[in-house]
Amino acid sequence: MQTKPFWPNDAQLVVSISMQFEATAQGKDAEGPFPPLDPKYPDTITPSWYQYGMTEGIPRLLDLWDRHGVKVTSHMVGRAVELNPDLAREVVERGHEAAGHGQTWTPQYPITPEEERESYRVSADVIEKITGQRPIGFNAFWMRHSRSTLEILQDLGFTYHIDDLSRDEPSITPVRGKPFAVVPYTLRNNDIGRFGGNTAMTGAAFAQELKDEFDILYAEGAKRRRMMSVSTHDRISGTPTLVKALDSFLAYAKSHSDVVFMRKDEIAKWALSRNDTPVNPARSFAD
Repeated sequence: MQTKPFWPNDAQLVVSISMQFEATAQGKDAEGPFPPLDPKYPDTITPSWYQYGMTEGIPRLLDLWDRHGVKVTSHMVGRAVELNPDLAREVVERGHEAAGHGQTWTPQYPITPEEERESYRVSADVIEKITGQRPIGFNAFWMRHSRSTLEILQDLGFTYHIDDLSRDEPSITPVRGKPFAVVPYTLRNNDIGRFGGNTAMTGAAFAQELKDEFDILYAEGAKRRRMMSVSTHDRISGTPTLVKALDSFLAYAKSHSDVVFMRKDEIAKWALSRNDTPVNPARSFAD
């Protein structure tokens, strides 16, 4: 059993929220919530569904975080930042973390190490130039790494990634003998998993699911380090119904004592500073 403090200020549970900043950077064939369209016809509606994320979604979510005094981590696609510079800048100006999410909606795993490195470098440079904050955290496209991803991130000055579902607490993965933090992501408390594709769920059900997850982790947090991760996407959670669901969850979580909301860079720094953070085996790519 761990010895306290599990978290800064002896918090019983840390809640960490992701806000994906990626809409408008999607490719021309990106899927939307519509039946497939014969490619010989122009798709004029799917781009507008993505545009909603920047026109309405991010501004509405930013106001929600402000109302609750919560700071989040925004995983930013470099091209989306270039296309929406004022909004990207506002995210950071309001106190949120700008984290890396690649330069475009291109999977990392099939490209060469040189192409992968250049994509991350360009993306980090774009985010820093426009927002004033250089990212130190990373979320891969659909969480899929190549054999070189962590080494490349380490070379570029990143200190943590979130593409790991193995724990409900931060951990350390050795990368070339040096510690690299893992701040776990979630597929459970994730709007794109609950409202994307053929999945059907109501906002009220999502709010209840978040509260149920919170209850278990909060109880466990009395005896060990526990973290709850929530993932929001600009064009999905930025809708009125899901903002109401998130508002209900935030009020519920804040009604409990010793609950702290932290950005993922803060969690990574804490994890790297502790000698009781779980250490994962070094990654192996054996066939």
